[in-house]
Amino acid sequence: MTLAGELGTGKTTLVRGACRALGVVAPVTSPTYTIGHRYDAPVPVAHLDLYRINQLSAGEWGDLEPYFDGTIAFVEWPQHAGDWLPPVRAAISMGHIDESHRSIRIDGEDDLRL
Repeated sequence: MTLAGELGTGKTTLVRGACRALGVVAPVTSPTYTIGHRYDAPVPVAHLDLYRINQLSAGEWGDLEPYFDGTIAFVEWPQHAGDWLPPVRAAISMGHIDESHRSIRIDGEDDLRL
């Protein structure tokens, strides 16, 4: 699942809620500086934040690829990955409406029962 949107739109907050719903009990924090976190849950969860990557290279992809192995993966700032990401089941776009409201759009080819 990818999450695109401006800074402060709530991408990490949305991932934190999804992780709780998926059974993650560990603290869920932004991986902005570490690029990725992997959490134990009935199905492991990966959370990647590509904000600090200008354009993903083959070598960087090699470092990130294991995050997608057997996980439910959430990727913030997916546009920085170029064409390296595996097929996306759901693409979430978030935006500011005003200081306390956000817009959320979910696109995907699968019926996600949302």
